[in-house]
Amino acid sequence: MSDYVLEAWYVTAWSHELGAQPLHRQVCEIPVALYRTRDGQAVALEDRCPHRGYPLSAGRVVDDALECGYHGFTFDCSGACTRIPAQEIVPPRTRVRAFPVVERDGWIWIWTGDPQRADETRVPDTHWMTDPAWATVTHSFDFACRAGLIHDNLLDLTHESFIHTSTVGDDYIYKHGITVVVDGDVVSADRLMPGVVAPPLYARTMQTEGLYDRFHCTEFHAPSFHVLHSGITGAGRPREEGYLIKVMNGITPIDAHRSHYFYAFYRNFGVDQQWATDELVEGLRVVLQEDADALALQELGLQSRPAGEFDVLIAQDAGVAKARKVMERLLAAERQPAAEPA
Repeated sequence: MSDYVLEAWYVTAWSHELGAQPLHRQVCEIPVALYRTRDGQAVALEDRCPHRGYPLSAGRVVDDALECGYHGFTFDCSGACTRIPAQEIVPPRTRVRAFPVVERDGWIWIWTGDPQRADETRVPDTHWMTDPAWATVTHSFDFACRAGLIHDNLLDLTHESFIHTSTVGDDYIYKHGITVVVDGDVVSADRLMPGVVAPPLYARTMQTEGLYDRFHCTEFHAPSFHVLHSGITGAGRPREEGYLIKVMNGITPIDAHRSHYFYAFYRNFGVDQQWATDELVEGLRVVLQEDADALALQELGLQSRPAGEFDVLIAQDAGVAKARKVMERLLAAERQPAAEPA
């Protein structure tokens, strides 16, 4: 029985990573081989040849098909075997799983569940990636922790006051509470911090000083993606008038103790200022490394925690608690036995 929500879209790569050379990724313990056809189509096949289990990503792309590098078994974009060099007959069961793929705004998403249920409308909105009114910084990390810890981290941003003191943190963050809203599979945790200074990482690139209303709202699109709406604005002024930040976080489980992290930061200020982008590239790398180090330690702590011992949650964990309930509901739904045919 899977410990992952599989009826879902997961970010698996950036668009620029895909080409004619196969790329290996692991998603929810499933090995995946990704590549592009000659016309640019993104393809995702299970990365394991049915002949001897050799990874197809260690082979090559030949005429838009993936050739196993061990014995030459060749699979088309649908996963069907089209050639076995050692014989003319291809047994019908000689095929690999093909995953539905959506490529949008520079992200490669794959659907790990029943292909018939792959609904593209469930892919979160990331249009800021290609909007010229916004400047973009991206990072990719592999975190040595389970995906759930990253979800918790993004839904409880009070950790910024302690882990990110030189970049985005300040004591005032944990002094303000959050408002949590659940809408289907989306959990939003919103925090308003009126009359505060801009965080160090943003103050220089925003070229501001004085007091502002700071805000951040984390939208968790269960089970795999977070959109953080953040920024500062004038005292009592609408958020949309301010210096705005959108942060996309694609959290893709590798296995029970490791995760892929695809990160994109968009801003509507200093869009044409390369020095600001350069500073943010390094500053945000520091932020992510601080999170990676902290969550790796937390993962080790949880692995040694006695059975029956659980987290002590507080009021600031309201978003975490609601998100865990949504994840439990999604997992329980997938674990229900299929209905018997009438």
